[in-house]
Amino acid sequence: MSVRHEGPRPLDRRVHLQGRPVDSYPARSPEAERGSVRRVTVVGEEILSRPCQDVTEFGSPELSALIDDMFVTMYVADGAGLAANQVDVGLRLFVYDCPDDHGVRHVGHIVNPVLELPDPGNRRLLDDFEGCLSVPGATMEVPRTDHAVVRGLDKDGSPLVIEGTGYFARCLQHETDHLLGHTYLDRLSRRDRKDALRTMAERREDVLAQRAVKAAELAR
Repeated sequence: MSVRHEGPRPLDRRVHLQGRPVDSYPARSPEAERGSVRRVTVVGEEILSRPCQDVTEFGSPELSALIDDMFVTMYVADGAGLAANQVDVGLRLFVYDCPDDHGVRHVGHIVNPVLELPDPGNRRLLDDFEGCLSVPGATMEVPRTDHAVVRGLDKDGSPLVIEGTGYFARCLQHETDHLLGHTYLDRLSRRDRKDALRTMAERREDVLAQRAVKAAELAR
């Protein structure tokens, strides 16, 4: 998921790292310092339209390396979240560095997530602009609930429960959609989807060029 078109909300110093508050945290997660930038898949590629498979091996160097690579790729692309199939890996995993609407920054990853939304009678839908790193250059209004819970595991297989409100709840829903084989385009009307794809076609090359410059600067 990309940041809002007008940029992310200002962040205060409160941070939740895998659900645990800490006093301070770097601008980029430590995982990003170990990772290598990968290519971000673009809508139309088959891997983005099929459900991902559960992770079954935990605590492996390969899984840790994938998470490291996903973090640095997300930052290079100015994202707030990134799913594994967005780096061409069909596993149920996403990373995030995203604020909620109270200015709290949430940083972490979750494996094999299961999304829980409020009951329909208690559900409040909010329309807000949403972008996607796999739909470069386009943002559209998408209705999402203002509260979400995701249950899953960390890279070592320990249980995780992540609760989000506001923009962070939107991020959790957006990334879980990816792992089910959906992008936010699937939630749009036919007309809005067509507009988003047209905007992507117009802006894609500029966006990808900007990412390439950032990746090159990081590699120096």
